[in-house]
Order: sequence, then structure tokens, then C-alpha cells
Amino acid sequence: MVPLPLFGGIPGGVELLIVFFILLLVFSLLLPVGMAYWVYQDAKGRRDTDETLWALATVLAGLFVSVFGAGAVLLLYLLIERE
Repeated sequence: MVPLPLFGGIPGGVELLIVFFILLLVFSLLLPVGMAYWVYQDAKGRRDTDETLWALATVLAGLFVSVFGAGAVLLLYLLIERE
């Protein structure tokens, strides 16, 4: 008797899905951190700006909302802090 594959004829089916989810997780964690670093460096060069607060808000929005939350804080920073 020939054993039947569990997941059909897709080569590497479940393994590729696991790798995709791991890459998605790494991307969704590193992108907000990179955005926060950029916001921190940009705000550090300005006067009357709390760079730590902006960077912390970007990271927290990225962790709790998603990459879109970090992007929203970044957009808010750009709109508010431009003279």
C-alpha cells in the first residue's frame, strides 16, 4: 500500500507556509523599529521636540496595531512637526 500525502501535491506546502509566517512576523516587528529609529533621529535634530516620546509611540503602535499603526504615527509626526 502506498502512503497518501496529507497535504496534497503541493511541494513543501506546510513548510512554505510556516516559513512565510515567520518572515511576516520578522517583517512586522522590524519595520516599526526601523520607523521609530528614523523618527528618533529626525526629531533629535529639531528643537522643542520630544524624540523619545515619538519613537516610543511609533514602536507601541507597531506592536499593538500593526505596521499600519506605526505608519499612521509616522504620518502624524510628519504632519505635526513640519514647519
